[in-house]
Amino acid sequence: MSRPGNRPRLAVRGLLLIENRLLLVNAWGGGKSDLLCAPGGGVEPHSSLPENLMREFHEETGLTVAVGAPCLVNEFHSRSRDFHQVDVYFRVSLVSGDPRAPWTDPEGIVTQRILASRADMARLRYKPDSLPDIAWGDSVGYDALEPLIM
Repeated sequence: MSRPGNRPRLAVRGLLLIENRLLLVNAWGGGKSDLLCAPGGGVEPHSSLPENLMREFHEETGLTVAVGAPCLVNEFHSRSRDFHQVDVYFRVSLVSGDPRAPWTDPEGIVTQRILASRADMARLRYKPDSLPDIAWGDSVGYDALEPLIM
């Protein structure tokens, strides 16, 4: 059971396909893990989900994106850490910036930025598990209570 007043954290993430490759980031400061995810992050109050995603995407990648339709809701949780996060994924398109150009996260959180093909996903560690099916599909998905891993 969660502590009183502890609520799920809301986050947004963007799925950007460039030349049929998905942009992924390693968002573990100091490279503590090789786990990859779609760029994005926590939602700030009084700003729409797309506005939050444009901000977070730029912070993590240096790229400017346009936000399209939502395509996945994913819940991560860990009872032992009293953690529960709901991620809303959107399809995004590139407005400006070069994902292949050298780039360093000024906050030092994102330590890697890669463009992965669907075939590459078989050898990579990523979350959520449904990421390839959603990114290269045209459906909308929901993943309930996926265990949090590092």
